[in-house]
Amino acid sequence: MAVNTSRPIRSNTLTLGEVLAEIQMSRAAFYRMRARGLAPRCLKLPNGQIRVRRSDLNRWLDDCEVPAC
Repeated sequence: MAVNTSRPIRSNTLTLGEVLAEIQMSRAAFYRMRARGLAPRCLKLPNGQIRVRRSDLNRWLDDCEVPAC
């Protein structure tokens, strides 16, 4: 049986590129928000890559909601 290496083992985590595409934000803007403590919780892997749990991104998006006027 062949191992599928195109998908990460922990599929409940998103790469930074996937997060940026979903929230339509530039990498620079995301890092500014992260430096201010306003970005979703991130995981930093030993190789320096950033991952975001799907549940943390969903929670962050829910917190961004504002009531309609």
